[in-house]
Amino acid sequence: MSFENPSWTREPASYSIQDDRIEIVTAPHTDLWQRTYYHFRNDNAPVLQVETDEKFFSFVVKTDFTQSHQRFDQCGIVMYLDSENWLKGSVEYENETFQHLGSVVTNHGYSDWATTAIPADVKVMWYRLSRREDDYCIECSRDGEEFTQMRVCHMWEGAGKIRFGIYACSPEDSSFKAVFTNMDVTECAWKAHDGQQPD
Repeated sequence: MSFENPSWTREPASYSIQDDRIEIVTAPHTDLWQRTYYHFRNDNAPVLQVETDEKFFSFVVKTDFTQSHQRFDQCGIVMYLDSENWLKGSVEYENETFQHLGSVVTNHGYSDWATTAIPADVKVMWYRLSRREDDYCIECSRDGEEFTQMRVCHMWEGAGKIRFGIYACSPEDSSFKAVFTNMDVTECAWKAHDGQQPD
């Protein structure tokens, strides 16, 4: 399996796809969010994905968001099944001091948002999305070598054929160029749990 011949969910107006590099120029007021807290739904971000029924794998990508400059500008890794079932991991710009490294998991139409603050001068981040059947792990890395767990989650509709890949968006009145490189699909790097045995 590899990240070849991906297809768009909502093709952006401006983008470039090369063998080893994908660029997406975001459009203003694009986002992925469902209901929770804000009570609105936004489902118009461009998503570029491949499809698989492989139950165990990892997908790695390097993101460069040097041009992000407006609150919530973001780009990262995604598994988008439909408008009410998806997950994403990214860095979201906040201001000149800090930004949010975080992830959103949306199950059956309700999103959560888990974040940690990182310095605003971080402009490159690697992500690794791993699948073990209908459970998923999102990790991040500054160098592409040492990955740190961001979250483990269950996707209620994520047991069968899925789609995964990259996305970029600008929820406010903004636009920036997101750059994706070093995309690779590997054996599952998220190993089976070796602690307490299941019931």
